[in-house]
Amino acid sequence: MAKFLIVEARFYDDLNDMLVAGARAALEAEGHAVEVITVPGALEIPGAIVLADQSGQYDGYVAIGVVIRGETYHFEIVAGESARGVMALTMDGLAVGNGILTVENEAQALVRADPAQKDKGGEAAKAALVLLALRSRFA
Repeated sequence: MAKFLIVEARFYDDLNDMLVAGARAALEAEGHAVEVITVPGALEIPGAIVLADQSGQYDGYVAIGVVIRGETYHFEIVAGESARGVMALTMDGLAVGNGILTVENEAQALVRADPAQKDKGGEAAKAALVLLALRSRFA
């Protein structure tokens, strides 16, 4: 049994609840332990994962958040930099599934977050499981 940390940028409560539920269900279905922490926004997710990893308490991570395009350039910065930060962690060998949605509107986010539809939280958790298995295989 591995221990996973879900790091969520909680902004849209209903959407985050669905993403976390999907991720938790995927991890627990495989018999793994799960904890959840909340950070202010998607940009803080990679930093929180680094801090958690330094503790040595977790085997893998799932990044959860929702970034919806607005009227300013801020969307591009948050979407791009949060994805870059998560990718950098995977390149450093951490098992991180990226479940940060970057969408045009709330309707798109709902379809992707809902475990009964696209279940992107569950998909992110499954990606973390695959990376953890690969890390073990190549250790």
